[in-house]
Amino acid sequence: MFTEPIAKPCCYDSQGRFTFLNISDSFRDWNMDEHGMLWAYNLNYMDWLGQEGISEEECLMWLDRFIDELPSNHVGLDPYPIALRAINWAKFLSRHPQGCNKKRIDSMYAQILLLEHKLEYHLLGNHLLEDAYALFIASVFFSDERLFSKAAHLLEEQLREQILPDGAHYEQSPMYHCIMLDRLLDCINFSANNQLFVLQETFTNTLKQKAALMLGHLQSIIYSDGSIPLLNDSAYDIAPTAGQLFDYARKLNILWNPIPLRECGYRKLNDKGMEVILDIGNITASYQPGHSHADTFNYELRIDGQPVIIDTGISTYNKDPRRQYERSTAAHNTVSVAGKDSSMVWGGFRVGRRAKVTIVKDCPTEILAHHDGFGRHIIHQRHFALCDHSIHIEDLIIGNVTNAISYLHFSPQTDVSIVSETDGIIKAGKVMIKAEGFNGISVKTDYVSTEYNKLQPCQVLELSFQQQLSYSIKVM
Repeated sequence: MFTEPIAKPCCYDSQGRFTFLNISDSFRDWNMDEHGMLWAYNLNYMDWLGQEGISEEECLMWLDRFIDELPSNHVGLDPYPIALRAINWAKFLSRHPQGCNKKRIDSMYAQILLLEHKLEYHLLGNHLLEDAYALFIASVFFSDERLFSKAAHLLEEQLREQILPDGAHYEQSPMYHCIMLDRLLDCINFSANNQLFVLQETFTNTLKQKAALMLGHLQSIIYSDGSIPLLNDSAYDIAPTAGQLFDYARKLNILWNPIPLRECGYRKLNDKGMEVILDIGNITASYQPGHSHADTFNYELRIDGQPVIIDTGISTYNKDPRRQYERSTAAHNTVSVAGKDSSMVWGGFRVGRRAKVTIVKDCPTEILAHHDGFGRHIIHQRHFALCDHSIHIEDLIIGNVTNAISYLHFSPQTDVSIVSETDGIIKAGKVMIKAEGFNGISVKTDYVSTEYNKLQPCQVLELSFQQQLSYSIKVM
């Protein structure tokens, strides 16, 4: 028995071309890494088994081809692709049990045993949680009580570690939160519909409780149109949408309520069509901050559902200058002091010195916090206040500072112009900005990426100052 899961995005077409991360190519072998390792990993996940419109015969052909060519496939034997592929195979073969011949079942089980011996304790985070999801689903699929016991223990341990009390995934990426929630719902789907083992029903209820927490967080963090903020490593068209996740959860008879944003470090301010989502949190996955950015006190702003001030998003996981920039403070709507990042990001997925945040005031319309990320003797304090259909932001730098810059990145659809440089008046689409305390003002061209490998030009307002700056954003 099996409840229909969320369909995967279409990544395989009738001409035999694959499209991952907005890059299309024809299949040559399973180790195609010329578009980056993440593209090669996606090829080996075999998500297309769950896309709409693909025939059973074509899927079975790809299963058999993968098995036949596995001896020369070094990418596909990494634990992360094994885990995601095993879940896709289990879902596909559960929908098409007539495809469960000995060759396919033996190969899938052998891959699961390999995963069991290659669990990603060296990476932890979402990687180890994905491993646990895969082992758990495989244990139910294969009716393997030994594997079930091990997988349930690992899964419970990692969910307890990785899901914060307010329901957020601790890597603080709304995209990864949705991915992890989707996989948790898959586990509930398999377990609730196939009661096989002692205490399985109790464990399924435990999983449902965690899912309800994650659903409650998701309902609180999304915008009014159901989309996620692009905070930390987040992009669109990778994870299922909130609407899809909510529908899937209802099919599985899971109930939830919105949960106030707390431990995740994010806050949402609302006023008459103005939505502000901001970051006043520390890095909570302190030992695995690979998806974290130097974005302390960053925020996004929407007016009547339309993006105005945006996070620049992510376009790549390649360890290149673009990746470094997208994680930097200058790529976010916050302040850089003396050209430094608020946390030291490096190596594509590494973080060294990091900002420590102290929250002074935390109200529905007002936030005051400070951090020490720019050095032992420098404090950056930021004050957010929302009222009368406008938001007021005030920055104070405490310490011996000669220069600081506050960045505002606008959506590609927002035209920005300086109305009066002397008076600090800037027009940006539907809003008017009035700045005070600046000693320099400029508008520059940058790029934003709401999806992988898609860059759109946008305008960035840079307000330079020494110690104190304030600006108001008011809807016209």
